[in-house]
Amino acid sequence: MTSLRAAPALAAASILVAALVAGCAAPAFDAGGPGATRQTSAGKVLVDAHGMTLYVYDEDRDGRSSCTGLCAAAWPPAEAAPGARPHDGFSLVARGDGAMQWAYDGRPLYGYVGDTKPGEVNGDGAEGVWHAAHG
Repeated sequence: MTSLRAAPALAAASILVAALVAGCAAPAFDAGGPGATRQTSAGKVLVDAHGMTLYVYDEDRDGRSSCTGLCAAAWPPAEAAPGARPHDGFSLVARGDGAMQWAYDGRPLYGYVGDTKPGEVNGDGAEGVWHAAHG
């Protein structure tokens, strides 16, 4: 049972989490999907339509995404629009929820909520398993 004193703190924490998740947009692409690169402090990396860095996750196996739930809130999957077509090393992989996700060289692609401006690579090397995607 939650005490009356703890209730405001829990409500504030819930609002903060909801605001953070709501502000975490998935990577955006034009109709052709990913393909652009940008020079960053981590070298030349793949980016979405807004110039935001894309990442790969070492825990993904056999071309399948293993980043779901809270992981996907922090590392939004690079979802493909209906009718998207593979091209130039880019492919599509099915997520557990049925959505299609872009992949490069067979590796699913993600954004990172810690990047707030184009060209940032704050997620590169995170937890030793996240890396900026190089194209």
